[in-house]
Amino acid sequence: MTIYFAVFSARFRTLLQYRAAAFAGFGCQLFWGLMRVMIFTAFYHSVSTPQPLSLEQTITYLWLVQALLMVVPWTGDAEVSEQIRTGNVAFEMVRPVDLYSLWFARALAQRTAPAILRSFPMFIVAGAFLGLNPPSSIQAAIAFLVAILGGVLLSASFTVLQSVFLFWTISGVGAARLFPSLVLFCSGMLVPLPLFPKWAQPILDFLPFRGIIDAPFRIYLGHMPVSETFSLLIHQLLWLLVIVLFTRWLLQRGLRQAIIQGG
Repeated sequence: MTIYFAVFSARFRTLLQYRAAAFAGFGCQLFWGLMRVMIFTAFYHSVSTPQPLSLEQTITYLWLVQALLMVVPWTGDAEVSEQIRTGNVAFEMVRPVDLYSLWFARALAQRTAPAILRSFPMFIVAGAFLGLNPPSSIQAAIAFLVAILGGVLLSASFTVLQSVFLFWTISGVGAARLFPSLVLFCSGMLVPLPLFPKWAQPILDFLPFRGIIDAPFRIYLGHMPVSETFSLLIHQLLWLLVIVLFTRWLLQRGLRQAIIQGG
């Protein structure tokens, strides 16, 4: 475990150095957050039927999305993907470490360090001026932090899975473009999941993506009772186990039949 913690720590500290990129990303997320708030405000003012979330809750939800945007597994690890494409993964295979655990430690840093750099200024600015409300209670705040931790672990597992898919494709462009669309749609990033049709709710509740941001955000809002935190954590951990085991199996198959040329 010391090895993997060292890898996580080194990668985490490296990613914290990209402060200029984080500042630029914060500005971009702030702009898109304002655009999305205006769009959803127009939607709420144009309908007369009651919605599962109030406008105030939806605005808070949207700013939480912008604050924790980097938690979501948009892409795989670029350096790991390059190693697989070029064949340099052979050097990783001879190291006395578990390859999956090594990549998971890197993915965990990738999903946390940039999010920390961007989330704090977003919470401050959106909380002070743009309608981001505080958690519904102290208990909800604590449950939210615990649920987000589970979401980060899920997200890291998806990050590794995207990289491992490169053993089975020539360029990986297809998977790199398809997967973010699936995550955007099913995690609540584009539209809060409570606003989806009722027939879609059981499917979305079953899939793992709601555990990344939607369910933690609804705990934050008070839309989901704090008492449901335990069942959410069970849902997250079960899916985490499934994804990790599947990715490990896929990785072992990929390594067994990989052909690396050169010398």
